[in-house]
Amino acid sequence: MIAPARIAAFRALQAVTSRAADLPDALHRVRSGLPDRRDRALTGEIVTGTLRWLAALDHLVAHFADRPVTKLDPVVRDVLRISVYQLVQLDRVPTSAVVNDAVEITRTAGRRHATGLTNAVLRALSRAQPDLPLPPPPPEDALAAVASLSFSNWPDQLRQTAVRFLSTTQSHPAWLVERWLDRYGYAATVAWTEFNNRPARLSLRVNTLRTDAETLTTRLAERAVSVEPARYAPNGLVVTAGNPLLTDLASSGDFFVQDEASQLIAPLVHAAPGHRVFDACAAPGGKTVSMAAAMANRGLLVAGDARERRLALLAETVEQAGAGVAHLIAADLTRGAPFGPVFDGVLVDAPCTGLGTIRRDPEIRWRRGPDDPDRLAARQLAMLRSAAATVRPGGRLVYATCSSEPEENERVVEAFLASSPTFRQQPSDFKGGVGLTSTIDAAGHLRTYPHAHALDAFFGAALVHE
Repeated sequence: MIAPARIAAFRALQAVTSRAADLPDALHRVRSGLPDRRDRALTGEIVTGTLRWLAALDHLVAHFADRPVTKLDPVVRDVLRISVYQLVQLDRVPTSAVVNDAVEITRTAGRRHATGLTNAVLRALSRAQPDLPLPPPPPEDALAAVASLSFSNWPDQLRQTAVRFLSTTQSHPAWLVERWLDRYGYAATVAWTEFNNRPARLSLRVNTLRTDAETLTTRLAERAVSVEPARYAPNGLVVTAGNPLLTDLASSGDFFVQDEASQLIAPLVHAAPGHRVFDACAAPGGKTVSMAAAMANRGLLVAGDARERRLALLAETVEQAGAGVAHLIAADLTRGAPFGPVFDGVLVDAPCTGLGTIRRDPEIRWRRGPDDPDRLAARQLAMLRSAAATVRPGGRLVYATCSSEPEENERVVEAFLASSPTFRQQPSDFKGGVGLTSTIDAAGHLRTYPHAHALDAFFGAALVHE
């Protein structure tokens, strides 16, 4: 009998690689049929890990199958991917169990003719461990010789060696690592890819409408969940042991799961009691609740989103949090502003490539291409211009993304300011004196970086309507 977690992982990966579902939806579908919590956890680990290391896994599959992965049947390819991941990355899983289940999945998926290939590839890889044929990093002496040079001035062969290592062994798209190498250099890019390939710890934001960090920490400890204060986010907690989502506090509204870098965006709005605030792209609602707490539930907080499904998620978050100041609307900034210039603060957390969140959502690195940042930037600029029409004179407009790429970030802000003379940039800061100066770059933007802050790559810019 095939282990339930392995067949579920295979089905979820198939849904993702065929573009039938994204990773969260695919996992949700298969996990609903797994009553055992351990099987659900293992399924998530296999699928997420396979997508994280996909380029390295495909390289190994191609080597031991002696053919390009594009020449393999898609079903056989996905069976081999999840199986090679388990053999290479999960040392507690018996080799025989992985191989036998892979052969059985291949057979039951209607690919009986390929069972011999599946068995042969996995047995050959198992015998080759730990000396796997993956591209090595550039030699240290070669790196030392170009230490003072920008990546564009490296010798061609050394450039190719670096890109091959980062794109295959470190499993990131070549076009993306080349961008990072040009902007940040080799050491920072290696650190960035290593960060993205480490599973993220769970980050929580304390809902100060209901509790405080000390009280929540105590209540979690009583349920065998250990946390520590986040390094940057003032109301953030990082889980170090246990799982708060398996406790009765998960539905209490006392906390929400939110990446620490994401928690730094809402404070840029400077929401305060009595203010009128517009959260224009609000779902799933973490930033909405954060601003409601800053407003002490007094004033007016309009939270909008364009899609019905996301509005339903937003409504659930707001209700659970007790954010009574929030009023929800359907709003699509690509079609213009839904209000006149009446708001003290407006947040545009724009839809973007998500390339700053590869650590938490590894499939993004394979879904995006080099043309996507420019393609999305045009939409983001249109949304920012629409949102600007709702800011009162003296009000504050914050533009944010979870992208690492300048086309979606600085260049959108520059284009907006060039065509909007009544707005000026204001250095991003944090009302209340939170000391986060290392996250503010020379241009005054909030920029978090994996290699500098051990945070996902987020961007935030504050603009004032004069």
